[in-house]
Amino acid sequence: MQTNLRNQVLCILLLAILYCQTAQAQLSLSGQLRTRSELRDGQGTLSPQEAVPAFFTSQRARLNLGYTGDRFKVFTAIQDVRVWGQDASSINRVTLAANNGLMVHEAWGEVMLLDTAAAIENLSLKIGRQELVYDDGRLLGNLDWLQQGRRHELVLLKLENKGWIGHVGVAFNQNQEYKTGTLYNGMPNGYQAGTNGIGILYKSMQFLYAGRKFNQGSASFLLLKDDFNKYHPDSTGKILDPGVWSRLTTGVYFSSTLINKLGITASAYVQRGRTKDGEKLAAHLFSAATMYAVSPFFSLGPGIDYTSGNNPNRTDGVNRMFDPLYGTPHKFWGNMDYFYAADRFGNNGLIDFYLKSRYKINNLTFSFDAHQFKAANPVMNKESVRLERNFGTELDLVVNYSFTKTVNFEGGYSTFFATPTLASEAVKNVINADRQANWAYLMINIKPTFLSK
Repeated sequence: MQTNLRNQVLCILLLAILYCQTAQAQLSLSGQLRTRSELRDGQGTLSPQEAVPAFFTSQRARLNLGYTGDRFKVFTAIQDVRVWGQDASSINRVTLAANNGLMVHEAWGEVMLLDTAAAIENLSLKIGRQELVYDDGRLLGNLDWLQQGRRHELVLLKLENKGWIGHVGVAFNQNQEYKTGTLYNGMPNGYQAGTNGIGILYKSMQFLYAGRKFNQGSASFLLLKDDFNKYHPDSTGKILDPGVWSRLTTGVYFSSTLINKLGITASAYVQRGRTKDGEKLAAHLFSAATMYAVSPFFSLGPGIDYTSGNNPNRTDGVNRMFDPLYGTPHKFWGNMDYFYAADRFGNNGLIDFYLKSRYKINNLTFSFDAHQFKAANPVMNKESVRLERNFGTELDLVVNYSFTKTVNFEGGYSTFFATPTLASEAVKNVINADRQANWAYLMINIKPTFLSK
């Protein structure tokens, strides 16, 4: 399979070369090489005191090819993601198939359903593997921080006119071509299906996004339903059953800039229906943040996020743990990814009080954020003793330097001062935890454009 994919890459390169002289107004060819060296000493979850810090370099290489024709567009992004040293240097690949990072990240076509003389600016149908990025990326984002990113396979109907946006998306997933039945195992081989703790991919998804852009802001509404294949457990594991458990997420997002200095963003979402495990669901998220431009170079602003969770004394059988769907947790809940990322943190919910600051001069940007995390509900240990709700404090420093339009350097350092509650079995469950965690990285991002319109 890997050989076939390499052949596809070579064919795309050959087509690009053939078209360079005859279709320069329609063909775009670009790429990306992004390396990130990381020192992890408690990133994602607390480490035991005797643990040795990890150090490695990961790499993403992408080749993007787009073509625009008469009322259609096509786009393909092929990427290879790996850790340096993952392969033997002198023989063919011998690592597990689950670590095979060569894949098609995007492959979609878009058909314009109206001609250029129509009164509506855009009515189009976009089909195939594609990224979904809406609003600030909290619930639907491309998760670009992860080297592998996130993509979906769906049909997307797009209506856009005079600042109004209306999108309808439909996805239906299957593991392979079946002769009968539609049972779906949402845990395919390879990278984990989700990075928000749910660990599986939906069987089907339908969403409606409606938005309006203003001169100094935007407002939007999202209605999303994702469905998970029913199952029943037995001694061998999970046995798939006919039917689905459906989860419904709906809410609004607002962003605006007042008097050209004060930026405000706010969002509110609720979740109803059933979880991936069939539990009755009643959860919600509220978020509000401001950013004030103190000077042309410096901005500062506080914010708060509230995501509901479960009370340990609940007796009604309702799950109130909000799941932030398919967004970008790294952007919101601390750079060290302790919450709503790959590592679980219990089911008590989260309150995040934060203060963000930005200083930019020429091509250099400094970002410094401080987070205070606490549980949204009481936390109990296994002896039913109530623990403090404070999880701890995180400090994030990021320095970004645009060397050229093509080359960018970024470095960061984060530290987390954890409480015993965070290390407890009810949250991170780390025995003999080192409650002062550190993480540092250096990232080099090269994004050349070989050919553009």
